[in-house]
Amino acid sequence: MTSKSLDRWLARAGERVKTTKLVPTIEQVGRVESVADGIALISGLQDVRLNELLRFEHGEAGFAITLEHDAIGCVLLDETGIAAGNRVHGTGEVLRVPVGSGMLGRAVDPLGRPLDGGAAVEAESHEPVERAAPAIIDRDFVSEPVQTGLLVLDAMFALGRGQRELIIGDRAIGKTAIAVDCIINQKSSDIICVYVAVGQKSSTVTRVIHAIQAHGAPERCIFVIASASATPGLQWIAPFSGFTIAEYFRDRGQHALVVIDDMTKHAATHREIALLTRQPPGREAYPGDMFYVHARLLERAAKLSTAAGGGSLTALPIAELDAGNLSAYIPTNLISITDGQIVLDARLFHEGHKPAVDVGTSVSRVGGKTQAPVLREAAETLRLDYAQFLELEMFTRFGGVTDEKVKARIARGQRIRAVLSQPQYAPLRLADEVALILSVQGGLLDTLALEVIGRFRAELPAWLDRTVAPIIDEIDRTGRLDDAKSAALKASLSALAARLAPLPVPSEPKAM
Repeated sequence: MTSKSLDRWLARAGERVKTTKLVPTIEQVGRVESVADGIALISGLQDVRLNELLRFEHGEAGFAITLEHDAIGCVLLDETGIAAGNRVHGTGEVLRVPVGSGMLGRAVDPLGRPLDGGAAVEAESHEPVERAAPAIIDRDFVSEPVQTGLLVLDAMFALGRGQRELIIGDRAIGKTAIAVDCIINQKSSDIICVYVAVGQKSSTVTRVIHAIQAHGAPERCIFVIASASATPGLQWIAPFSGFTIAEYFRDRGQHALVVIDDMTKHAATHREIALLTRQPPGREAYPGDMFYVHARLLERAAKLSTAAGGGSLTALPIAELDAGNLSAYIPTNLISITDGQIVLDARLFHEGHKPAVDVGTSVSRVGGKTQAPVLREAAETLRLDYAQFLELEMFTRFGGVTDEKVKARIARGQRIRAVLSQPQYAPLRLADEVALILSVQGGLLDTLALEVIGRFRAELPAWLDRTVAPIIDEIDRTGRLDDAKSAALKASLSALAARLAPLPVPSEPKAM
């Protein structure tokens, strides 16, 4: 650099110094007083707000959960490297998660960081994990169906777009299997699925992902994973992050389904955080805001009005019972928040009836309003007939039955139960469900042995496609069926039943 160029540079630098306004700035810096079990107590940050995102000196993050007069309780999202004496800065921001179509097909943690070994998520924006639920004026009636592909649900406990339906039962009796089958069945629909794992074992989450990849449409699914080894903070925000990711699609007029597996572990995490931050315990040691936490989460599921875009967000929270106790604190909370519950019975499961749905205690508060008209008409008396059979079966266990009407009702009920049993990863089309109900309610299966019902179910889809393909297409497309086509469908079903029925044994000629 020549002396002239150096002089010019010094002159410009001097001018910049003269025109720069030097004003004092205030920056609050806190200090970590103690850290343990995923919670840090911080002093020195007087202006921090509740749920504000905090940054530690090495880049770790957390959010404020309690505000005391002398300390702040901070839930850590990363525990590595945080120690007493570390500096902490408030950000003035709330916790956000990336959203956008770039999330489709990815497995991420609750902060949007990839867990599938792929590149960073291409986010269209970052939205708060905690958002207000849609206002009443922005909601619409729940009237469109979510086809689960499970006959026992679609026929008796219909699920609608925008509904919150709780899946509840004892440990390891098929709760997650029902949710996974529902996700798999959306491969032929326009619903985008978000599976949220809270406190689950890594092997369990891996099985779910592999099942959806093998049988469903993983390119239209998003997996938000906070495994059992994740910090309590990540487990706590996981359901909220899943809802925020799904709301991106709902707010653009699309339809989304969120499965939370499971809410019981989320409640345990909330209790753990509350006790570690010295919040007063209530019933079963849960804090007083336990109901509010789950209510404000599940209220975000809704069917939006046409003016608000017409999208929907359906929620399938899963909860675990302890020895079938439905009156425990968390189950009663969730039952009162949701629009119905699918209750699984351990006895039915161990007897081999899967899905092990207890039709007596399960309910959908939306009811048949979301069912396709042809399915609603076919299954009109199905639940009543099955409930009467279960009661008769209970009374006839200790003695023989001589009345022919009672025998016929029990035989019909046994065939209803056989039809409702369904293998995993084998969802049914709407037309297949209608055909099965027409078969059993119309008495077409009365001549078949119980062990043949499974063969009838297995051969039914291909048989219908060969014999009445136009009728099947119309049912799947419109959900309706006129009398003439209904008669043709029943004739086809009767022919299949006759083909599987045993041939009559010829009688021996009488001796002269």
